[in-house]
Amino acid sequence: MTISDRDRIWMNRALALARNGIGLTSPNPAVGCVIVDRNGELAGEGWHEYDLRDHAEVAALRTAGSRARGATAYVTLEPCNHTGRTGPCTQALINAGVSRVVAATIDPNIAVSGGGCSALRSAGIWTSVGLCEQEARRLNEPFARWCKSHRPFVLMKAGMSLDGRIAPPPAQRTAREPFWITGEESRAAVQLLRWQSDAILTGIDTVLADDPQLTDRSNRPRRRPLLRVVLDSSLRIPLDSKLVQSANNDLLVFTVSTADEKLCALTSRGVRVEVVPAENNRVPLERVLDRLGAESILSVLTETGSRLNAALLAANLVDRIQLFVSPQILGADAVSAFASLPATAQLGPLEVEHHGNDLSLTALLRDPWQNS
Repeated sequence: MTISDRDRIWMNRALALARNGIGLTSPNPAVGCVIVDRNGELAGEGWHEYDLRDHAEVAALRTAGSRARGATAYVTLEPCNHTGRTGPCTQALINAGVSRVVAATIDPNIAVSGGGCSALRSAGIWTSVGLCEQEARRLNEPFARWCKSHRPFVLMKAGMSLDGRIAPPPAQRTAREPFWITGEESRAAVQLLRWQSDAILTGIDTVLADDPQLTDRSNRPRRRPLLRVVLDSSLRIPLDSKLVQSANNDLLVFTVSTADEKLCALTSRGVRVEVVPAENNRVPLERVLDRLGAESILSVLTETGSRLNAALLAANLVDRIQLFVSPQILGADAVSAFASLPATAQLGPLEVEHHGNDLSLTALLRDPWQNS
């Protein structure tokens, strides 16, 4: 058997179904499945939602019923071959009598990668992997990063001027008020990035300068609240800040300070505070990612100032970067997006989009599907 243009059409349908799970699947991957009967007609389809438990293949097979016998299953991720919260999808496909399985990509979990396809082939089912692989891998970059390193996928977002500035000179700023560089369309796009993320990370400099809320205002469904994370070495976060005032067990502050009075004041307001060992008098970035990964946080969006931007890049902790560039020049005295960056960063292929008058430039810095 070979892969045809018709196969590609059905796989694109499976990918569209998988996207229905964005915001609803973490800490599991987003997966879609289409069952096409032996007559080439749609028999069943489904996608995974974590709280509904069933994987995409099981949901699609339930709809297909007896029409699954002799059918082709198109699935965006290699079917699982192990028992977790549910049974193995490979066995469900085998029991249903499908004759052909087309998977977009293998499972990134090195402990099970390839096992699902091997089980299907051992059962006599023709199995192919690689159709629309790039699209499928892009969809589950956070899951792949967590599988490879038990750390979240880090997407760095920055809004800047044409000359790489993120704010006017400090003397021209109003304390604790945001300064908008990009337009409304870009800001709406950022809300979608927040919706797709498990956590959003910022530094105390940004909190003091902008007094942000860092909430998901996309009005789209999500399975668990967006975790707001602040790196605050000296525990300077104001008790009357918008973050603290709106805390409901969704605000996590990392610090190296042991100021008991401030710690108690924050925790009494619903703020989670975690004291970590200092590294050069600062919160160690790798320890933060390890801690978030331990909580099954798959993806982190960073909205930080110039110092933290540079520190994350210098430590090679950023997987993908997305810059929203506004057609204005703020001048040499304005705040740089990357303060004293000590090294260059090699970017992958650049993706360019328009958001009103702004440009969005997106590139991969580290491939989360590669072992690291």
